[in-house]
Amino acid sequence: MAASPLNPKLPYHVRSISLPSRSHPLTLRLEEQLYRVRASEATISSSSSSICRNLGGLKELYDSVDDLLQLPLTQQALVPDRHEKLIDEVLDGSLMLLDVCGITRDVLQQMKESVQDLQSSLRRKRCAEFGLENDVGAYMVCRRKVKKTIRKCLGNLKRTQNKRAFSSLLDKDSGLVAVISVLREVEIITLTRFEFLLSFVSGTMAQSKQSGWSLVSKLMHTKRVACDKEQVDICEMEKVDVALCSLVGHKSHKGTEVFKIQNVQKRLEALELSINGLEDGIESIFRHLIKTRVSLLNILNH
Repeated sequence: MAASPLNPKLPYHVRSISLPSRSHPLTLRLEEQLYRVRASEATISSSSSSICRNLGGLKELYDSVDDLLQLPLTQQALVPDRHEKLIDEVLDGSLMLLDVCGITRDVLQQMKESVQDLQSSLRRKRCAEFGLENDVGAYMVCRRKVKKTIRKCLGNLKRTQNKRAFSSLLDKDSGLVAVISVLREVEIITLTRFEFLLSFVSGTMAQSKQSGWSLVSKLMHTKRVACDKEQVDICEMEKVDVALCSLVGHKSHKGTEVFKIQNVQKRLEALELSINGLEDGIESIFRHLIKTRVSLLNILNH
């Protein structure tokens, strides 16, 4: 699996997972899902539908992880008395994922509310001559706040990951190594999915994918790189931005203004649908993260 920009190098060797009792159907299912999830990273595009599909794949992966943690063999491998530090490291990772997931939920909610406010203004005023500039300005202020939140989140994550150290798995029981390796890899995969989602919300995914820069480098970069107007692979967020710039950027005759407003409304409706789909996906992941953490805490406390 390619390293995430938030995880430039893995602190352990990612290999074919060899879980306890390879004949168990769950073992084969997990191996297949991990392979599919790794392979799908190359196909994620800047569209919300692509991100939603990958969140769906992540949900299926967590279904299997939850089942794995309920197996007696897994619980025996994670005996707290001998491996409490390893479990604590996994718990630290789960808490980090919950924090990032919470921030992602918040920025999606903020963006949806801002989109709905602008839609309401457009329905009331209909024409740019009635002073849409203030309403568009309020939307753009929200966009800037969201981007700032995302930059801060990713910056903190990058610093945390750079400082984080994992205990060695050398000379450990093979069953323990397999379970811990799976949990660590799932953590990295989840961070990568959040990275793509935050990239979508910030409106930088298309440029980031085109330039080959990591999302963190892109968002932490102080100078905004101009978007290629010829670019086709542009996310829903950017489509709204372009439509709004066209609406308030320069005056046109009334017929053209009406057309521009209709275009903005169309883009906003599409964006709201996209955000709704992403919210559904992230809520499902959030519930799985909580369930996984509870399972780990139960193992630690028994």
